[in-house]
Amino acid sequence: MKSLWDVKEGNKFSDNPLAMRVYSSRLLGTESELVLHGGGNTSVKTTETNIFGESEEIIYVKGSGWDLATIEPAGFAPVKLNLLKKMAQLSDLSDSDMVKYQRAAMTEPNAPNPSVEAVLHALIPFKFVDHTHADAVVTITNSPGGEEKIREIYGNEMLIVPYVMPGFILAKKIHEMTKDLNWEECNGMILMSHGVFTFDADAQESYRKMIAVVTKAEEYIESRKANSIAASKTDGENLKTLSEIRREVMSLSNSPLIARLNMDPGAVGFSKLQDVDSIATRGPLTPDHIIRTKQFPVIIGEDPAKEIENFSDVYKEYFSRNNKSDLIPLNSAPNWAVWKGQGTIAFGKNIKESNVISDIVEHTISAIQRAEALGGWKALPEKDLFEIEYWDLEQSKLAKKGNPKEFEGKIAIVTGAANGIGKATTKALLEKGAVVAALDIDPAVKSLFDGEETLGIECDLTDESAVHDSVESVVRKFGGLDLVVSNAGTFPSSENIEEITSESWNKSLNINLTSHQLLLKTTIPYLKNGYEPNVIFVASKNVAAPGPGAASYSVAKAGLTQLARVAALELGSFGIRINVIHPNAVFDTSIWSEEIIKERAEKYKMSVDEYRSDNLLKTEIRSEDVANLICAMAGSAFAKTTGAQIPIDGGNKRVI
Repeated sequence: MKSLWDVKEGNKFSDNPLAMRVYSSRLLGTESELVLHGGGNTSVKTTETNIFGESEEIIYVKGSGWDLATIEPAGFAPVKLNLLKKMAQLSDLSDSDMVKYQRAAMTEPNAPNPSVEAVLHALIPFKFVDHTHADAVVTITNSPGGEEKIREIYGNEMLIVPYVMPGFILAKKIHEMTKDLNWEECNGMILMSHGVFTFDADAQESYRKMIAVVTKAEEYIESRKANSIAASKTDGENLKTLSEIRREVMSLSNSPLIARLNMDPGAVGFSKLQDVDSIATRGPLTPDHIIRTKQFPVIIGEDPAKEIENFSDVYKEYFSRNNKSDLIPLNSAPNWAVWKGQGTIAFGKNIKESNVISDIVEHTISAIQRAEALGGWKALPEKDLFEIEYWDLEQSKLAKKGNPKEFEGKIAIVTGAANGIGKATTKALLEKGAVVAALDIDPAVKSLFDGEETLGIECDLTDESAVHDSVESVVRKFGGLDLVVSNAGTFPSSENIEEITSESWNKSLNINLTSHQLLLKTTIPYLKNGYEPNVIFVASKNVAAPGPGAASYSVAKAGLTQLARVAALELGSFGIRINVIHPNAVFDTSIWSEEIIKERAEKYKMSVDEYRSDNLLKTEIRSEDVANLICAMAGSAFAKTTGAQIPIDGGNKRVI
């Protein structure tokens, strides 16, 4: 492993211990082979003057929930060092009391809770302490004769600690083991099936020791020719089955989920291993991963529904076997899957959670194969894993996540998303937690919506092949489909019927009607597997109150409304809701320029302001107003409504 230390950069913080702690912590967090998504912890000891002018020793330790890769000074909790040391001398201390007393010993009440390893950090008599879950080290400890291999690699330079529960129990164990230890002769600690500690008076030296420890483990794995990872390509994707897998998992979790399919060569190669059923289900890489991944994945082969049901049964039995008190079981859905021949799938309540699980899985399957080459993959016993999964402190982290956003975990498609109603709707759905594929013929949509939670797709919605490819891209990225907002449209120039050309007539029908039918047809197979699936068509006030010179537009929108009514009749038995909204006079779209609005206002002998609000409520209808209605119709308030047509026009006299 290469050192990332930049001497020039590091020297900038030589006079500021906390700033130096931030710098070196980020170096550790940058390397995913050391820590992943909130894993690991670091600390620095310093002396400060309190409000009484007294000098006291303070330890700044990583706050719970902070990620080392992006940590700021505010991410470290300042705690009185002497109080943490006294806590280590107690014969017993519950997890909740440990957290309470650690917090009571803090000098900054607004700082985050100190790491559960704060007492252990306090015991180590060095200024800088680094703790990681280094893949290479844990891979070796999780193979037969792991402790002997560790001793072979490091000799007497590292203190080797058998696995015990993190937190106070671990701190107490190390306190007992180090009573007669000459710390100056110790370069660090290896915690079996857990990770590595290094420490020094100098931040750079502590970091160097960590890199050296991990490098030795990597070299050992390489020397045993245990570094090769299976790689392969999928024999052909099956996106409909992916959406079915997502549906079955959601039915167990009782919530919408992102299903991130990893078809990279490493994931596919692992899924094709002959013994994958055995090696993938022995346990996680480190115990702290279990709150993300559960004890093991579901293995999916020929019958996803049955295999997911079996996983649920096995999980319930696992809980019953190990529950010795009044614990409340987590849902019995898998958090990840090995899909034979296809790769791996990570299930998350949002894109961030699914990405975290996917990253952990990627590291886990690599470690499993390396450990197998070292003699066999061997995780912790079930009892130890259960204790971590249902540990009060880990469960409290999950509880603090708060209530999810309204559409968290839901997957949406919005058409005509580059401007106006479509753009506003995409933004509104994102704000409410959905992931959204934004489709538009305007290539600008790709840069407008380019992020983890979005997928901007340039698409001619009148091209059946392009629609098919676009929908597949959505399912491939997010795992399924729950909501379609069919909004794309065009407003032709005013023409009386006798003046309408075949070209303008066909263009209006193709864009304002046929494109919606193509999208609906393509998405139905995925919507059938969606979570509370529904489709919202954006039609027009012209359906109820057409005007002269707008025959091609009005006919197409009327046809769209009729399509929606038939769809409601056909798809209701599948739980798919179909509803229509009829906007009018939404002027903040690309269809309307200030010049055109002024011309139309003059035609009706109105001021521009009067024309914009020419309705009973005397209010202007904006794209965001329409987007808010769409979100409402997609939500729980309309959960039992289908086949409805709802105007948003401020009260149009002709419609009424």
